[in-house]
Amino acid sequence: SVNASHLAESDGAISGQLTQERSLRQVILRSSVWLFGILIWLIGMFDRAYIVIFEGAVTVSYVAQLVTMTLMFAGWLYLKPQGSKHQGRKLEPYNIFIDSPDYLRTARARMAQLQKHHLVSQEYVLPFPYNCQIYHLLNLKHLETVHSFSLNNLKVEAVREFQPTAVGGKLRFQTKLNSPINVLRLWRQRAVDVELTLHTPFTVELQIPVRNDKVINVMFNVLPLNQGEHRFHIDIYSNLPWPKALLRFVLEFASSLTLLEDLPYLHKLTVCRQRGFISPGENLESEKEQTDMMQLYHRYISLYCSSPHKKKCLWAECH
Repeated sequence: SVNASHLAESDGAISGQLTQERSLRQVILRSSVWLFGILIWLIGMFDRAYIVIFEGAVTVSYVAQLVTMTLMFAGWLYLKPQGSKHQGRKLEPYNIFIDSPDYLRTARARMAQLQKHHLVSQEYVLPFPYNCQIYHLLNLKHLETVHSFSLNNLKVEAVREFQPTAVGGKLRFQTKLNSPINVLRLWRQRAVDVELTLHTPFTVELQIPVRNDKVINVMFNVLPLNQGEHRFHIDIYSNLPWPKALLRFVLEFASSLTLLEDLPYLHKLTVCRQRGFISPGENLESEKEQTDMMQLYHRYISLYCSSPHKKKCLWAECH
């Protein structure tokens, strides 16, 4: 009866999570549609402006169309959905950070170093345990599986180097674009070395090299709210010499798409742990295959979850 009660509670929690996931998915979809609408409006405005300015068609009809489209575009911008922010901001001092002020200082210091190249900020409350997100971020294999669509079958070829630090570590690994029509080839070479860094138990950075010695840095801050929810901050930085408005559009759209891909995987992790099928330190993939690719996650486990005396194992006991 105890097991039946536990399963009923687990199923109820999962049902509630599904409701939250649907709501979150709608928010992300609205944001994506809004971003796509910006592209359509810009194409239309450019077409009218080209006709008026370069083809000399300065007629009342064309000018009126251009003015009307400009006003409607301004209205479209005003209707921006809630859920993502473009302004740089400091991390909020959540209680878990207050207990460990060094972690907060480390995250703020790294973000301050990148601030002049800041482009995109997104913030979400996700209905999944904190450590499920950490597992997801530190699992290199998910780039091939979870993001097979958005990354067009990108392959993780080899782990080049692993450097442990006092509070985390850095992993350098090679990724390869096998498809000849992969859109990512506009940004980067076919094979590049990517860096994944665990700065603190709450902060993960992904650094992606692009052409001409430029980079894109993505900072993930995962802040636990309780054992079933976390606040997820995504900040993107780049020194690419492209127009900032274009970069913001492309990177925010890409970020929204990858988050949509993440939701089913995070749900799978949450269900497995709620039902006790896996423990906090156990991998879902083959242990032999994942030895190298999971080094950062194993480093996280050894630092923050291996001792029973560590305070709540930083919410690691989500099952």
